[in-house]
Amino acid sequence: MPSGSQLLLVVSTGVLFIIKKVLAYLRAVSAIRNHPGPCTLLAAKGKVAFFLPAIPGISVGHDCHFAQKHDVFQYYKWDVCSYISLWPSVKTSLFLADAAAIKEVTSSRARFPKPTGEPYKSLRIFGPNILISEGEEWKRHRKIVAPAFSDRNYKMVWDETVRIANGFFDTVWGDREVVVVDHCVSDFTLPIALSIISAAGFGKRLEWKDDLTPIPQGHKMSFKESLEIVSSKFINRAALADWWLNLTGDGRRIQLAYDELAVYMSEMIKGRLSMGKREHSDLFSNLLASSFSEEFETTALTEAELIGNTFIFLLAGHETTAHTLCFTFALLALYPDEQEILFQHIKSVLSDGRTPEHKDMPLLTHSMAVFYETLRLYPVATFIAKHSAEDTTLNASNIRGEQTTIPVPKGTELHISIPGVHYNPRYWEDPHAFKPSRFLNPDWPRDAFIPFSVGPRACIGRKFFETESIALLTMLVAKYKITVKEEPQFASETFEQRKGRVLKSREVLTLRPIRVPLTFSRRH
Repeated sequence: MPSGSQLLLVVSTGVLFIIKKVLAYLRAVSAIRNHPGPCTLLAAKGKVAFFLPAIPGISVGHDCHFAQKHDVFQYYKWDVCSYISLWPSVKTSLFLADAAAIKEVTSSRARFPKPTGEPYKSLRIFGPNILISEGEEWKRHRKIVAPAFSDRNYKMVWDETVRIANGFFDTVWGDREVVVVDHCVSDFTLPIALSIISAAGFGKRLEWKDDLTPIPQGHKMSFKESLEIVSSKFINRAALADWWLNLTGDGRRIQLAYDELAVYMSEMIKGRLSMGKREHSDLFSNLLASSFSEEFETTALTEAELIGNTFIFLLAGHETTAHTLCFTFALLALYPDEQEILFQHIKSVLSDGRTPEHKDMPLLTHSMAVFYETLRLYPVATFIAKHSAEDTTLNASNIRGEQTTIPVPKGTELHISIPGVHYNPRYWEDPHAFKPSRFLNPDWPRDAFIPFSVGPRACIGRKFFETESIALLTMLVAKYKITVKEEPQFASETFEQRKGRVLKSREVLTLRPIRVPLTFSRRH
């Protein structure tokens, strides 16, 4: 039993701790001029909160941005909300769903830089890269990397996507009139996206029946297998220490895949450089050519930086494409009228039934509209992180047209909520509805559409992503009708229940569908 003096000491310490927290909280609230928003015990994106669901007063939840969409902004009546957390220290964050405020933040890189610390360490696995750099270092990466994305590369992306899709339809699906998949990602979009990024990204074509290809001398794993594991097991590698991975056979296989891919990329660098100035269209070769051109002789990327940037393009261009296309096919299956409109548009562009070419892309306006509407509803990333480098202010507004100026103390975290602005009724009529036609209006709100980020740090691979997605979407809808797989246990569900089941997702680094069971019926 503790003595009376010991108990008094414990109680006094507890009371002092609470008083200290309350005073720190009151200072934080005063510093932002009492701007409304929730208060939670745990930081919005802290290590502990990452594993927790939304618990009022405790945690906003690891998937708060997509789960809440615009609801929290609606509740507090402003499109910029404050979030104050108490543990481990009192911290102020601002969540943004105001298009004008977002534009101000993303265009003011000196005031609101991107954080490059703890949250981005996992993206340094292969080396420094454009995504995790800032300031002058980011400018150097951007200057060298940007020319690697060229019109010649985009044409190759389109041509390879068409070739790979036709190969998949002919070889994997064959002459079947009806193809049923239990999960669209693993059974269809993921293997196709892997083949596209291998061909258009690395210049290495993967055939659908090349599993017996011998492993090159000096390697323990084929390029295809290492690429596949690295692409699909990134979370395991990022979250677990080496000693933990070494405890299981699967973990050791993941480590081996990362080691092997690094060796393959190092060999490719040496091999491509030994070829001299031979013309290539793949992204990897373009990146090498750009880095080692005379223009950038003094700022050339190191081998680690070349591999680091290539890895980021692989990560960004593989699963993100697969997941977005899966959401797209699911929405078209749920909304057959929209699918028929898209099909008729494709027929009007390809009136003679020919294979779509890269020059047709600007004409496939409805394919792009469907793709954009999918990204509006199911963005790849759910938030963009920034922080305040100085004491400053930020202008905010609401649906009533009111304006306010929020003080932003130095060190304040800013979370640009992509679903928050994508579901904001100020910019999007009936925001929860799937309406691709809204993107056919030339006056659609471009500042309120940010799936590729926005400002100088917007996604450098946007057109690469769009090109392969539009090509594959057009190819598939031209050849197959998409429906939701019929399963007896769900026979009595309502449309809303079916929609919720098929489009159910989770946020693990990026937003991904959990299970999308579809049926593809050949068109005649």
